[in-house]
Amino acid sequence: MNESIPENTALRFVASPFGLEPVRDYTLTPVAGSIGLYSLRPDVAEQTRLFLLDASVHATAYQPVLSEEQCALIALTRAEDAWLFVVVNPGADETSVNLMAPIVVNRANGQSAQVILDDAAWPLRVPLSELTAV
Repeated sequence: MNESIPENTALRFVASPFGLEPVRDYTLTPVAGSIGLYSLRPDVAEQTRLFLLDASVHATAYQPVLSEEQCALIALTRAEDAWLFVVVNPGADETSVNLMAPIVVNRANGQSAQVILDDAAWPLRVPLSELTAV
């Protein structure tokens, strides 16, 4: 992602992120004092929030392949037009990230999707402490 994401970037999901149905309109905001960490909040329910990590900053080896259908969902034609995020899952013992279902944003139009990757090599839960090894 190399360039910074503007404060309060509007995102429109083609389908609600998993578990957050039916909301599709969100705001992505950098978390102050953190590099590559973002807060994703629905525009209608501010008490709900997801934390996302910029994969290009925190998981540089994470290079999932999207299907043509997944790219078409958000009108993505070039990889360099995508922002790629992994969802952070706080746990009682350890925080993990979901590499199987990243959030992909077409930075040209704000269209977004949480996709399930076809490649089973990417796990659902990876401890945050192991993320740089991915």
